[in-house]
Amino acid sequence: MSVTDVAAPFEMSLAAISKHLAVLAGAGLIRQERRGRIIWCKLEPESLRSASVWMQGFGQFDPVDLDDFERFLQSELDRTETTDRG
Repeated sequence: MSVTDVAAPFEMSLAAISKHLAVLAGAGLIRQERRGRIIWCKLEPESLRSASVWMQGFGQFDPVDLDDFERFLQSELDRTETTDRG
């Protein structure tokens, strides 16, 4: 899908969607390819499978649980950055 197609159902700016997609690409979960002026995104099934297996170790996930997991990761990142600074 193109980045604009990915962004269409979300109430977020195209720039915010692009940042999220860049994180997924950096993690190897998607691949991005520029063709002319359009950036196309493709899922990386093997990487997604590995991520799925890793997440199964945490039990069943509901969409709300993923939000909690994201907050946990952010708090750990913030804590690590604070520790590294001082």
